[in-house]
Amino acid sequence: MKKTAFYVLHLQYLGFRFHGWAKQPGIKTVHHMVDRTLKFVLGERPFKTLGGSRTDAMVSAEHFMLELFLEAPLAEPDDFFTQVNRNLPADIRLLKLTPTDAQFNIINHAKTKRYLYLFAFGEKPHPFSAPYITTLPDALDLDALSAGAKAFEGTHEFKAYCKKPKDKTETVRTVTRCELVPNTFYTASFFPTPSYAVVFESKGFMRNQIRIMMGELFRLGRGEISLDQLKESLLPGFERHLDRVAPASGLILHHIQKAESFDR
Repeated sequence: MKKTAFYVLHLQYLGFRFHGWAKQPGIKTVHHMVDRTLKFVLGERPFKTLGGSRTDAMVSAEHFMLELFLEAPLAEPDDFFTQVNRNLPADIRLLKLTPTDAQFNIINHAKTKRYLYLFAFGEKPHPFSAPYITTLPDALDLDALSAGAKAFEGTHEFKAYCKKPKDKTETVRTVTRCELVPNTFYTASFFPTPSYAVVFESKGFMRNQIRIMMGELFRLGRGEISLDQLKESLLPGFERHLDRVAPASGLILHHIQKAESFDR
């Protein structure tokens, strides 16, 4: 198809029943459901889509960006917006639709990605909280966990924190923010109290990187490793792969900041 019209779709979705963003044969994913809805709304009009990021199975997104390519501009953008939301499943919502141009690249134009990891610990929580927050039965040393989060900030070798990195994968990454804060982002009557969030910000994260980082923070909070051991895992020459992967359901892609603006 000849691409002459370009749009950015801003989405949010609850990932609990999906096997991640990316399309996979015979598996229900967010991208599959979005494209199926677009095909229904657009009818015979050809189109292509490109996601600005990828999320794992059961991971949710407060703000996700998708680029839509068409052969001609939408005649009625407002009606298109309404029809897409009307036909998307209840756990996916189109937030807004903005036109762009051929120079825009949704992957390269992402300046910062912010993720949240929500967690609590102690008494077993109400089952309704399971899609949104991870609850651990063991007590955690929050001061140690907070110090570990701060140790992730800066430029480090994160090879040990990537699941099956390829030879060409750039494993030296810069984390601009990693901070433990009270969870004031999401509340519900069935959430455990108190609950917490670790805020992660970087231009990009590798496969399972945040969940492995959380796995190590949980180990640190339980006293299974020391802060020095965590810092050692970020040094060049650390060869062991870390395989403690935190559950997916506490992870949320909270916002993608574009290079030219920070649209909330």
